[in-house]
Amino acid sequence: MKRTITGILKGILEGCVLELISRGETYGYDITHTLDKKVFGDIANGTVYAILQRLEESKLVESRVRVSGAGPSRKFYTITDAGRQELKYFWMRWDFVTQKMGELRRGGAACPGN
Repeated sequence: MKRTITGILKGILEGCVLELISRGETYGYDITHTLDKKVFGDIANGTVYAILQRLEESKLVESRVRVSGAGPSRKFYTITDAGRQELKYFWMRWDFVTQKMGELRRGGAACPGN
């Protein structure tokens, strides 16, 4: 089951990370912890940091390094206007897919030739 869930999540984690950042400035470990412990379970740190790097390179988020009172400096992320637009688009696509999957599951979509 773990491998199947990971495959499905791979395409939506970027939107999930954007959603968490849109709620307020945060850092990679906090994002990973939220996704791992409170949402999906078994999310690797490397996965989230790779997403953060892609989002930053795409100018969907910005980062700044801040000194942490609880250890080493941390890179904190905030969402950009372009990131907010992408997040809005992500949720539009999500709503479309979940609607269509629900229709399929309830038998609303016929197979070709039937």
